Amino acid sequence: MAKAIPQLSGALSGSGHLDEFNADPLALMNRAYEECGEVAEFNLGGLHTVLLVGPEAHEAFFRAPDEQLSAAQAYQMMVPVFGEGVQYGAPPEIERQQLKMQVQGLKHDRMVNYAAVVEKEAEEFLADWGPSGEFDIYEAFTRLTLKTSTHCLLGADFRYQLTEEFAELYHDLEDGLAPSSLSDPYQDSERFRRRDRARERLEHLISERVRQRRDAGGWEHDMLQVYMDSTYSDGRKLTDHEITGMVIWFMFAGHHTSSNTTAWTLLEIARNPEYKDRLLAEVDALFEGTEELSLKGLRDIPLLEGFIRESLRVHPPLNVISRRVMFDWAYDGYVIEAGRNVMVCPHISHKLPAYFDEPTRFNPDRKPPVNMFAEIPFGGGRHKCIGNGFAILQVKAILSWIDGCEKHDDEGQDAPQPGARRQQPEEHGVHEGDEERGQRRCMGDALQQVSS
Repeated sequence: MAKAIPQLSGALSGSGHLDEFNADPLALMNRAYEECGEVAEFNLGGLHTVLLVGPEAHEAFFRAPDEQLSAAQAYQMMVPVFGEGVQYGAPPEIERQQLKMQVQGLKHDRMVNYAAVVEKEAEEFLADWGPSGEFDIYEAFTRLTLKTSTHCLLGADFRYQLTEEFAELYHDLEDGLAPSSLSDPYQDSERFRRRDRARERLEHLISERVRQRRDAGGWEHDMLQVYMDSTYSDGRKLTDHEITGMVIWFMFAGHHTSSNTTAWTLLEIARNPEYKDRLLAEVDALFEGTEELSLKGLRDIPLLEGFIRESLRVHPPLNVISRRVMFDWAYDGYVIEAGRNVMVCPHISHKLPAYFDEPTRFNPDRKPPVNMFAEIPFGGGRHKCIGNGFAILQVKAILSWIDGCEKHDDEGQDAPQPGARRQQPEEHGVHEGDEERGQRRCMGDALQQVSS
């Protein structure tokens, strides 16, 4: 006989736990785990949902075939955002081919180009920053990573002409993913109408960009070019509608993760000043003998990687990962009925003492857990976030730029100004022997501001 699934208390008549979920989904998840343990069921306005916690549950969850646990059915709220016929709104075979197209744009030669783009954008973004002041760390890196993502996706022309409008459109698309969209993504509300208008306007802008590039007979080293050149197995090319959806898909896969992780990692660097000298030495070595970031170099920065990995553990970019049960699914003696949703929550699982020593302590020297399913910042299985490689590339490039600078203002000398990287060091009061660090100056003092 199957075990009874523990039921979370506090369900309201009709809406269940939906209001609580809308107000603070993580608080609801934590309460479910504390009250019910590693398997807990709650009700989101009629959508009965089972929370699974722990690496064994994660492995079963991610290894289950789509026919059993469907990502597409769980994420139908994404269909009006991406558009019909793209990813969750496409038949499985079409989605698989679209995924291969996305991966094509993340091959080595393009990642090399993206690294250079991110470095350039970081330099431009920080050029106007003075030696002191205050800034909103999350807002700042949201703006920066939106610029880098747009540049890599759609090319320099689009990036420099339409960044502000693109940012507004992207915000309206994101805002259309309110918790209420889980139950009905097509309900009549101003929020969803703004989402639909943003999707329509973005398709117009991207279609115009595609037409201009085709008319000019040009070729660019960006993701848009990958989409324009890609064909399905039957020889059919992507429509402008599908290209727009692919752009949005990639933005959602990479941009949020990049901005969130960059902000949290910088904050944790500021909170843990005992690692400062090691970080500076590591990034100094990265830039030794060159003014350019290299993809190869970005793969050999273990302490910064440790900060990024630990930030992803403590502050994962995904609140929950969901699947829809297509037919009754057995796990650990429980039977979860068809029609229910199942969720895993990285925020809970990443802090389990059985798998992480002192789980609440931030430790950039922490070794990865033995069980690969204990740590799931990007999900797992076939639907693991495709943008994670691009996101981490952005984070590394931005933070290498930032961490590779330091304030040199003793002996009454002025600190080198942001944007001075290509100037002669002596023009900016950089001490003897610090030439390369002075050339890479950006906002070392910002770390002090963040920590105060």
